[in-house]
Amino acid sequence: MGVLLCANSLNDREITVLTENKLLRDFFVLNVNRILDCDDGVEVNEIQRKHSAVLYDLCIPRSQDRLFILDYFQLDQSRGMSRDDLPKAKYYPYVVGGIFLACGSVNNPEKKYHMEFVMPSLELCNSLGLLLIDNYGIVPKHVERKHYQIVYIKDSENIIDILTMMGAQMASLEIMNVKMMKDVKNKINRSMNCDNANIDKALGAAERQISDIELIDSTMGLDSLPDTLRDIARIRYENIDFTLKELGAAMEPPISRSGANHRMQKIAEIAENIRKEKAKR
Repeated sequence: MGVLLCANSLNDREITVLTENKLLRDFFVLNVNRILDCDDGVEVNEIQRKHSAVLYDLCIPRSQDRLFILDYFQLDQSRGMSRDDLPKAKYYPYVVGGIFLACGSVNNPEKKYHMEFVMPSLELCNSLGLLLIDNYGIVPKHVERKHYQIVYIKDSENIIDILTMMGAQMASLEIMNVKMMKDVKNKINRSMNCDNANIDKALGAAERQISDIELIDSTMGLDSLPDTLRDIARIRYENIDFTLKELGAAMEPPISRSGANHRMQKIAEIAENIRKEKAKR
């Protein structure tokens, strides 16, 4: 039923399905013949195209067979999919699966998350959207492209849910694996960016502190500083890459990070006063 809803032609004069998929070709032939209780209900023609896969033209040639199929599935040219026309809810996944086989596609998840159904009519487009919303809580979007009605989904979780619902568990797992790898890479990148920013910030602060220490040393001399400030100034001058915590730990006796920060601020204040005095002269 799902495949027929998206057939290239669907009326009592012509029922035609075009596909490049051999499995879909075999599936369609097998099931139409099963429903018609015959072995020649479908005519298969192969269309060879340049630089492309073979296109299979599947048609139901006999008028009485077309009428039987249309009546069997309660289908007409409107391609409506009202609740009265649908089978029991437990068969909805198979209808959606048939629609996907006939007109659906999924992008490579490495590039982007995107699933779409290229529908032959707006009514069918709306029917599929309502079926997904009402029964699976999946809200697709719609766009018109080159006179075709497109139902599409970009949320990776919804794509995984639809594939699982249709029975394509291996495809779902593949997308989940790709999604997990992307999430891990993004977390690593964010962490590295954060670490690099912190390193740059710490180095910038250390360079300013070295500049202050050199200014004090060249004007009044480090020996003029109190012991606590002179010791930390010398440790900082010899270890530009030390964090405040490491500076404090290198003191004798060790002090806390906040203690090291307080002493470096005192040194900065002394250097700033020297600069102000120089500016007055």
